[in-house]
Amino acid sequence: MISNSEKPVILAAAPPPRPVSLHRWRDKRRRWVYGTLLGLTAITAYALPAIMPQGLNLARASSDLVRNIQIMFFQPAANNASAASLLFALVQSIALAFLTTLIGAIFAFLLALMAARNLAPRWLIRTVQSAMALIRAIPTILWVLIYSTVLGLGANAAVIGLTFHSVAYLVKVYADSIDELPADTLGALRAMGVRFWPLVTQAILPTIRPSLLSWTFIRFEINFANAVAVGAAAGAGGIGYQLFMASGFYFDFHEVGLIVYLILAFTIPLESVSYRLRTAYLNRTAH
Repeated sequence: MISNSEKPVILAAAPPPRPVSLHRWRDKRRRWVYGTLLGLTAITAYALPAIMPQGLNLARASSDLVRNIQIMFFQPAANNASAASLLFALVQSIALAFLTTLIGAIFAFLLALMAARNLAPRWLIRTVQSAMALIRAIPTILWVLIYSTVLGLGANAAVIGLTFHSVAYLVKVYADSIDELPADTLGALRAMGVRFWPLVTQAILPTIRPSLLSWTFIRFEINFANAVAVGAAAGAGGIGYQLFMASGFYFDFHEVGLIVYLILAFTIPLESVSYRLRTAYLNRTAH
């Protein structure tokens, strides 16, 4: 039985929800994004006719593009270079990517120990992270060109330039992987008398090995793409130089198509192998 002192509670009706479109436009960040996209679209629409060559026949250019694509992907052939030389050039680019990734991973892991927040002092962390951020801010191709002016065109400049940027990239991701380890666990191991290098080899490295393996394979894929790009720019040779000669010198789209297929024949299985290795390691550690 309800007493007279207890008054029924009257719930006010909830206001009707705002329309989704109105709610979106009230978001300041969303307005900035949309405004930026609209501005870039307007600039592109205004500048596109200005950068087109005079007398360009757009219909003919489009038909030529379609025909060249058909030649590349449906009629690949080795005309100016033999298939064996193209395969050897592909192996050169793979070797360049593998060497720079291997050297970069070794140096990057040592520097990552100096950039991890749960291992190194703050002044050392800031110094290493700032230096690596400065190196990463400059694209890989520019580092290769910088070393090309010092060492001359060739494979040496490509190796040093690719390794230089690989170290800066891997230091960042390796240090982030180490930072994910609980600081209390590492502190407890130190309190038990575990020294630095046993701590690294027996506690840190086995724990983050799947992450290191994954990031290293990603960098290997990036280095292979960079090795193809600098093959002609830095005179490093490889499949990138053959691609430049076939496309920019001989204008042989049959050979360009064959080179593209050779590159895809390596990169697609590489992705599958990296996934299988990481999965196999995770399953082994789980058991």
